[in-house]
Amino acid sequence: MTATVLERFPAGAPRGSWPAEECAARLRAEGRPASVVMDLKSDAFLVVVPGCDEE
Repeated sequence: MTATVLERFPAGAPRGSWPAEECAARLRAEGRPASVVMDLKSDAFLVVVPGCDEE
């Protein structure tokens, strides 16, 4: 399975702020199947949508 990264947000957001989750919620409201994942290597939250596997 592959995914396309739409947005990146640093993990150090102010307390009580969830910008990646808010962005994903807006995209889901528009009908896009967005979710948030953590990229440990870059210490960032990524907003992703499923992509198709290319052969």
